[in-house]
Formats: sequence, structure tokens, C-alpha cells
Amino acid sequence: MVVADKEKLQEEVSFNRFCKIVLGWDHFRLVSGAEKKKKDNGKKDAAGLKEVKNSYKDVDDYLSTFEPLLFEEVKANITQKKDDEEVTEWEMRLVTECNEVEGFFQVALTLGDNEEKRISQNDLLLLSKEKTKPTAYAYALVEHTQHDIIRLRMCLSGEIKSTNFDDVDSQPRLLNMQALITAPVKPQEKPLFSLKICSLSTISREYIALRSIGSLPFKDLIIKATDRIGSEDQSWKVSESLRGHFEETLNTSQMEAINAGLSRKPFVLIQGPPGTGKTQTILALLSAILHATPARVHTKAGSVKTKSGPQLSIEDKYTNWARASPWLAGVNPRDAIMPKGGDDGFFPTTGSELKPEIVASSRRYRLRVLVCAPSNSALDEIVLRLLRNGVLDETVRNYNPKIVRIGLKAHHSVQSVSMDYLVRVRQKQSESAAEKHKHGAAGGDIDNIRSSILDEAVIVFSTLSFSGSALFSKLNHGFDVVIIDEAAQAVEPATLVPLSNGCKQVFLVGDPVQLPATVISSTASKFGYCTSLFERFQRAGYPVNMLKMQYRMHPEIRHFPSREFYDEALQDATDMEVKTKRDWHKYRCFSPFCFFDLHEGQESQPSGSGSYVNTDEVEFVLLLYRKLVSMHPELGSSSQFALISPYRYQVKLLQDKFKDNFGQDSREFVDIQTVDGFQGREKDVAIFSCVRASESKGIGFVSDARRMNVGITRAKSTVLVVGSASTLRRDEHWRNLIESAEKRNVLFKVSKPYASFFSDSNLEAFTVKKTIHSELLEGGLPPEMENDIMNYALNTGDDGGGDEDQGDDDGYDNVEDGGGGMDED
Repeated sequence: MVVADKEKLQEEVSFNRFCKIVLGWDHFRLVSGAEKKKKDNGKKDAAGLKEVKNSYKDVDDYLSTFEPLLFEEVKANITQKKDDEEVTEWEMRLVTECNEVEGFFQVALTLGDNEEKRISQNDLLLLSKEKTKPTAYAYALVEHTQHDIIRLRMCLSGEIKSTNFDDVDSQPRLLNMQALITAPVKPQEKPLFSLKICSLSTISREYIALRSIGSLPFKDLIIKATDRIGSEDQSWKVSESLRGHFEETLNTSQMEAINAGLSRKPFVLIQGPPGTGKTQTILALLSAILHATPARVHTKAGSVKTKSGPQLSIEDKYTNWARASPWLAGVNPRDAIMPKGGDDGFFPTTGSELKPEIVASSRRYRLRVLVCAPSNSALDEIVLRLLRNGVLDETVRNYNPKIVRIGLKAHHSVQSVSMDYLVRVRQKQSESAAEKHKHGAAGGDIDNIRSSILDEAVIVFSTLSFSGSALFSKLNHGFDVVIIDEAAQAVEPATLVPLSNGCKQVFLVGDPVQLPATVISSTASKFGYCTSLFERFQRAGYPVNMLKMQYRMHPEIRHFPSREFYDEALQDATDMEVKTKRDWHKYRCFSPFCFFDLHEGQESQPSGSGSYVNTDEVEFVLLLYRKLVSMHPELGSSSQFALISPYRYQVKLLQDKFKDNFGQDSREFVDIQTVDGFQGREKDVAIFSCVRASESKGIGFVSDARRMNVGITRAKSTVLVVGSASTLRRDEHWRNLIESAEKRNVLFKVSKPYASFFSDSNLEAFTVKKTIHSELLEGGLPPEMENDIMNYALNTGDDGGGDEDQGDDDGYDNVEDGGGGMDED
């Protein structure tokens, strides 16, 4: 209890520090400074910031690097341009109460009708005496809402320079605000205008976790990023039957990841390239973790010698047996109180025929696991797979462990194990069991019910951010193991949040060469704040277990990313070429991998946006899609076909054009999303629109190799890349991709009118060319005749601009256009 109180006090101190720094900032100075920093491209005006390193000397070195960068990200959250639907208006309120407590002003303001749902705890508000050219204004943090009142926290003592509490600048605007809210007049004489800026819930939790680094498990390991090998006595083992099942169903690299986990090393890193069975590996890990026992309790015979007490008489034995097992003489008392819905160690799930867990009497160890992910979608994917497949016990028997998914926005497919649903079920059970009289009204017991559900669960699922919520602070005991999926998509402070609940082992599962963490601040990003804990450990030389067998892509799609990003380590599972072969592959322009060079296309930037569009690519993509689906109607489903682009405005333009051409329900037959929206997903066919096309500009964040990797690995059978080869060549990775397409003879230079490219005669020429190329590969023709014969075959039909581009380098250097930071969500 003393430890819990100490941790709670530490959290409160960290949160107060966070508030005193942020609430003293000048909003209008931040906004005007944001544009200046954007022009400086992040590195200028960055006094006091340090580059993220691979390892640190001590806690002070660690904090002095991450704390200022985190506050740069807070500033970017505050000043980022809002979408139209997010824009809020000034609201007039009255000050009804004001008290000063421990350096903060606790202020109560009036709340309008129907506003309670729009304002939440930890929202940041700007309060001002006037709407324009204010002389009294300051930030305020929402503590909670009560019917028609908002309760806020304000800090008006001055603006803290950087994070130095010894350097506080008293501001007239803050003093004017203090005089206004503390004036001894009636509420109607103290009007204030408020503007909702953003939510600070997530980043404040990350800050608290960051400041607690000194008391986190494995503090030294996190700071220094050094490997610490577990001894044989520390390792755990699973039953022979469960290990045998793993060896039969898992590939070599997956089995190595399981063994690394059983070694009980404090941190285990598992890299999961596209299509390598990452989620399957996590489920196998859960089976192993939940049913492993320390190696030291195993003997050669598979059992352990135990000390026996004094020998009892047969009468005493019968007496003890009867007391310990009353159901031997009658009804099991647990059966007598079983709820109608069934709750014998698991939460029932719709349509699941898996049986509940029966804990074997020989099992001595019961671990609790916390599974986290940066996003709700990534988290729910694991929950859904667990509900469908369950886990395995020591006897290789499937069962549903008792799980709970906590947090907001749970997908409807996992509602049966969501906290809100389970609370409602528990309330109904309490009412039917007439426990209302014992424990009071069910509504007043919601917090207790939540805590009870959380304590009973064997596996708890939460986003990284929500694992820092107050609900976790009420746990009677922490977690033995924390598994973080998509760990490479989280900034390091976010990864620390679930560790503050205590644990004995951490699994970081992800892929540093897929999507990075989302960092809004270009300044923080330039200094490496977007580096995940996974990536920092990997750079420092910490061992990584990489999954190497891919089960998704045609070998022609796998070829380039394996060479470019994984040192040729990816291998194809058995018969992948046969499983992913499709009828349209007979056309060279619909091969498993193709690049269409729209050398006449031009990018443009919609007014007032940081995004880009390319109408030429939209026109060509529409024709490409129409041709494929008309030839193969089975592709006319959003479950089969994807259109992907790095830019939101291009995605919106594609969606609008498809709606115009195919009607309101276009989303039913084609899935159009950004690269970020397709992380972890797969389709049969994907078209990737690169957008950037100019004579001299750079390619912005399209140059991010991680987004490139995700974009070209979503398809199982065919990925068709549409872009400007001359523009993209300025980037090393894109240049390598274009050269790979040229070598494989699947790069096509397309000229206007684009419709002619898909003429019947042109497609027939591509078919002939494919046939000749096959004969060449089989040794039927001399290789030196290849180009002449292929060009002849193509030119016998209407080429329509369909000649392959041999891609002379345009000679441009790698020019950055100032958009190299993350300019898209």
C-alpha cells in the first residue's frame, strides 16, 4: 500500500509539473511561431534540444533529451491546423467559483446545454476576456464537467522558460486574467470567452510515464539499451505436448521468437515484416506464457520432488477431502450460484464454440498479461483473433481465457469482451441475484465493478494511452508480462506508459521499416522523437528475432521489399506462387508487380492545404481499375481491391471520382485509404498512387521508405504502382524500385490519351510479349534477340504509349521541397 501511495504521489507531482509548464504558454505567440518553425524546417530556433541517442548515461541524461522534445510535440498539437469538422467556436461563459490550491487556480465556469459531450477531461481551453486583440488570456485544463459547470485548472504565476522552474517570466496577460477571475463581483459581471484547443490526455500520460523512468521496471536496461541474457534457472518451459504442437505448426523463425520469450529475458524484440504471421506468433506467445513453468521445477522425469507432511490416518484423509471438496457429497457450490449467461472462468462470446478454461490442479503458476497497441484497430485485430481461435493449454486444448478489452472505440466484433459491455452484464447479474441490497445501487458501484472485472481477467487489452488511465491505478496487483504490438509505431514515452503498471517481462512486436510513430512536430521529428523504443534498441545492437517466412504475397511482389528492406531475408511459404497466381497475370501490364510511368502527369496543391493531388493519376487509376474489373468481375469488391495513396487529398479526390462514376456505394466494391489506413491489412489487388510529379521539387514524405514499404506490400497477387519515374528517381529507394521494374521488364511509360493504353490490340501485344519472354526464360530463344523481338511484338499492335521505359536518369539531385516532415495524418 505504501508503494502504491508513493507511485500515486509521484504521478501527481509529474502531472503538476506538466500543467505548470503548458498552462503558462502564450497561445498567440505559439501560433505565430509555428509558421516560422515550418519555414526553418525544424532545426532552427531549437535551443536546448538534443538528438535522440541509442543509449544514455543515466536518468538525467535520458530526461534532458526526451522532456524538451515531448513539449515540442505538445506545442505542435496545440498549433496544428484543424480540419473543418474539428473547428470550434468561441463560447461565452461566466466565472462562478475560483479557489487557489497549491499554486493552481481551481475555476468553475458555466456550461451550455448539450456541451457536456463535446468537452472532456484534460481538454485544453483558451480563456480570454475578448475575442480579438485580448489583453487578458490564458490556457485552462478541464478537470471534469458537472451538469452545467466545467471545473478547470489554471496556472497564472508566470511562463516557465523551457523546463527550468528557476526561470519564470511574469506576464501581464496572466496577471490581468488573475485579477478578472478573482474579482469579488457577481458571476454575471465576470464573463469569459472560451475556445477548445485540443485534448492533452494522451500526451500528459506519456509525460507522467517519462518522468517515472527512474522507478520503472528494467530502468537501466531501457536507458542503456543493453542486452541481459537470462540464466538457465530463469528460463521457463512448456509441456512436451504443447512444444510439439508449436514445432509442427510454427515455422523456424516463429519458434525462435517463442524460445526467446521463454528465456525470460526482460525485453524480447520480435520484428514482423509484412505477411509473416505476426499475430499468429502473438497468440502462440500467449499460449506459451500462460502455461509455462520455471525450468528449475522440471526434472528429467518431468516432475518435481516435494516435501511431504506427516502421514495422516485414512479417517483424517476423508475428513480433509470432504472439507476441501464438498461437491463430492452433493452439488458443487460454485454450480449452485452460476449465472444464467455462464461465467465459469471466461466471458461468453457470440458464435464461439471454444470451451472455457479448466485450470489443471498441477498448475502452480498463474500469470497475468497486458496486451497493448498504439491504435484501437491494431488492438482489436488481436482481440478478434483470440476470440476466434482461443489459446492452447498444456494439453493442446483450445479454450477461451478470461479477457477484457478496455478503452474507447472498441470494434463491434469484440463488444462481447469490452469493459462497458461486461459492466452492463455484471449489473444485470447483480440485480437478478438481489445483491442490490448488499452493495447499494448498481450505478454507484460501476468503479468497483470495473476494478473487479479487471482483477479477474487473465489477459487485459488496452491501447498504450489508456493503460495510463486511473482505472489501472486501482488494480490490486500488476501484470507479469506486457506485450506491445505495433511497437515501432509508438514514440518511446508512449511505450513506457503500460510499463508503469509493473511487469517482469516485456515483448516489443513490430517492424521499424513499416509505418513510423506519428509525430506532429517537425522540430521534434528532426531530433529523432519519432524513434520508437524498438528502433532505438535495434540500433544499439539489442538482439531482434525477425520472422522470415511470408504467407501473403506473390514472390514477384516480395522480391523488391525483401532485398531493399530486409537484406534478402524474407522467404516464401510453400506454393506461394501457385496460391497467388491469377488469370490476369497473362498480361504483362497486369503482372504481380508493375510500375506505370505517367511522365506527363503533374502534381498540384489545393489552396490552404499541406496535401497534394495528381488529377492525371486519378484519371489513369480509374481506367486501370475499370479495365481490370470489367475483365474479372470477381475483383469488384472492397474486400478484394484497394486504392492507396500517401496523401489524404488524393484519397478524397479518388473517392469523389469513384462515387461520380459508380454511385453512392462505391465503397462497397473498392477500398480507398491512405497508406496509414492500410497498415496491417491486405487485399488481392492494390493500386498505389504516388502523386508527386514535378520538374524540380522533392517528393516530400513520399520519400519515407517505411510508407513505401507498407504501400507496396498490401497486395497478395498484384500491386500496380502509378507515378512519375523522373520525379521519384530523386529518392534512392524509389530509384531502386524503378530500376527493379526495368530489369524485370514491367515498367511502362504511359502517354495521353490514357485510354489507348488499355486498347484490345495493346493488351494483346502485352500477351504476346509475355509469351516470348517465357520462351526466353526457358532457353527457346537466344537472349541477345530479346529486345529486338519484344519491341517488334509490341509494335505490331497499337502501342498507345505502352512501350517500356528504360528510364534515363534525369540527372536531378535529391532535392527536398520543405515537406519532408509528416504533412499527412
